[in-house]
Amino acid sequence: MNQIAPLSPEELERYARHIVLPEIGGAGQQKLKRARVLVIGAGGLGAPMLQYLAAAGVGTLGIVDDDTISLSNLQRQVIHDTASVGKPKLDSARAAIERINPNVSVDLHNTRLDGSSAAALVAQYDVVADGSDNFETRYAVADACAVARRPLVHGSVGRFDGQVTVLKPYETGPDGKPHPSYRDLFPEPPPAGLVPSCAEAGVLGALTGVLGTLQALEVIKLITGIGEPLIGRLLLYDALAARFDTIRYKART
Repeated sequence: MNQIAPLSPEELERYARHIVLPEIGGAGQQKLKRARVLVIGAGGLGAPMLQYLAAAGVGTLGIVDDDTISLSNLQRQVIHDTASVGKPKLDSARAAIERINPNVSVDLHNTRLDGSSAAALVAQYDVVADGSDNFETRYAVADACAVARRPLVHGSVGRFDGQVTVLKPYETGPDGKPHPSYRDLFPEPPPAGLVPSCAEAGVLGALTGVLGTLQALEVIKLITGIGEPLIGRLLLYDALAARFDTIRYKART
């Protein structure tokens, strides 16, 4: 992270509720201001992530998306509005971020990441948060983050359930063993057609807000160094039962 100007009086007021937290304070807010975060997808999970990361004062937000807004997106992708239907999600997301916090720089990447393009892009950022909706992108992003030694906050949703975890397979835990990777958690993608898409199976709109906000929290924890990130732990949320469960997992030997 590069050196950056001190917080302005306006920023001190904007982030006052962060700064009074001893765990964050002015030093933590400066870390947020210096940080570069790449968000994969400006959809259901990306929308709340971008909103809360922008509000938190993350200095630079990179957004990867190559889609346009459809009316059916608006039930859950709350960063977009009715007037934006038919427009690129990137443009709508940037406009929303500028309304939330003009101090945030926004880098737009109109592309769909794959194994050949992910590595160079991931390396430009400090933390990556994946809100993609397909396994090809998830594996490409996870592999690129592992090679570039960038922490990855993974999230996914379906119908009434969601999950979040943090991946840092290039580091070791207190026991000296490597942290698990995405492929330790999911060794290979499911056969084509086995897992229905949101368009096919549906998804509860507010569910993406819960999981995307949890992802934003994990990003903020990683940047500021507070708390215990979800490394080696898969947080599961069942919206119908209003229940959280945590599964621990390890690197495969």
